[in-house]
Amino acid sequence: MSIQQKIKQQITENNIILYMKGTAEFPQCGFSSRAVNILKSCGVQFAAVNVLDDPEIREGIKVFSNWPTIPQLYVKGNFIGGSDILAEMYESGELQELIASLS
Repeated sequence: MSIQQKIKQQITENNIILYMKGTAEFPQCGFSSRAVNILKSCGVQFAAVNVLDDPEIREGIKVFSNWPTIPQLYVKGNFIGGSDILAEMYESGELQELIASLS
């Protein structure tokens, strides 16, 4: 399985998945920490992939999404964005609406 196929499978198998530096329990950068805190404040369960554990995924996710930075959030297979976009969506209530539409 190619790295792109592996990423596609991870995104398909998880309603909400965050590609980040570190883990949800121990984020390894401020942007990843911010993304985790936003998702936690929405009270939603999500999968987290630590890109620091796998250099292939770290580079592969950037190609997959055509987005140069980490973290990256996917909801229902759709690329949402990084921590700045998450923060904007959270402030406007758009992220909460998107998450509420999953249940």
